Amino acid sequence: MLFAPLRSLARPLCASALLLALLSGCASTGSHTPTTAQAAPPIQVKVFVAAMFEIGANTGDRAGEFQHWYERYFRNAQPIQVPGALGPVFCNADGVCGSVLGMGKVNASASIQAIVLNPQFNFDQAYYVISGVAGTPPSRGTIGDVTWGSWLVDYDLGHRWAPEEGQPGAPVFVPRKGYEDYRRFALNPALTQAAYAMTRAVPLQDSDSAQRYRMRYPDAAARKAPSVHVGTHMTGDTFFHGPGLSKEAQYIAKLYGADDYVATEMEAAAIALVLKRSHGTDRILSLRGSVNFDQGNPQETTQAHLDPKPGDTAGGFAETVANVVAVGGVFVDTVVKDWPQWKDGVPAQR
Repeated sequence: MLFAPLRSLARPLCASALLLALLSGCASTGSHTPTTAQAAPPIQVKVFVAAMFEIGANTGDRAGEFQHWYERYFRNAQPIQVPGALGPVFCNADGVCGSVLGMGKVNASASIQAIVLNPQFNFDQAYYVISGVAGTPPSRGTIGDVTWGSWLVDYDLGHRWAPEEGQPGAPVFVPRKGYEDYRRFALNPALTQAAYAMTRAVPLQDSDSAQRYRMRYPDAAARKAPSVHVGTHMTGDTFFHGPGLSKEAQYIAKLYGADDYVATEMEAAAIALVLKRSHGTDRILSLRGSVNFDQGNPQETTQAHLDPKPGDTAGGFAETVANVVAVGGVFVDTVVKDWPQWKDGVPAQR
């Protein structure tokens, strides 16, 4: 039996014990401390696939840039919401993740920055496949082609003037000083060549409409069946079109010391800049499928080619987006299967 003074002391002790018991299962005034829930470890990303747009749903309807990736890798994945990104990220059990970033340089770069800085993911050893559709000059490629980017060049960073205000036939572009580290990126040649070597013989789909459309062009490259190539990807928010601006794009590529311009797109150089600042560019791949020529044939105006009559479109879109994933999936599957050889960098090629 406790004396009265001791009973008064016991009440707060018992109250403390009760709180501890509720938090930690302790039934006495011992020294146990409450346990706290551990945060889930970040997802170790092996390959991140970045698409720019989707048409409707991620599966079951007309495919855009992401649907075939989703159906191949993410059918059973739960969406992971990332503040600041256009859409959710999907990840499978093998460490392959992907998302739709949005079209255009600002849209896509804002999304990729939000994703790579999000603590739910660990990108320290990740490879990036920037994936989408593109245009191609008929002198360099054709509808249905798939190209790995060797260089990413920003088309917009510079000074331009109207052609009539310069020398006849001379270029109307000069680079802007101070943008040397922002306007072009030489991607890791070992990685690009490894990806090309493992995919160069991948069979590509074609369509009757694309085959007929190619015959409008006199260029040998435009008339060929689709295949896998390597070259410079030209990034421009400006949807440049026509033989004059195509020639200018090739001029800019050569001005910067890059390879031949083979694909025009709207995001890759901006995404590369974001990744350069956070993780470097050694593990970036740019993969584009050609769904249009960057100019009309010699018998049509640029405006007519941009706004074709019914039945005059190129065709081959569905086949091209399937080709992109058929080619890119070989690389993704190889990295996952042989991860011990790839995790520290591109393995030596035999």
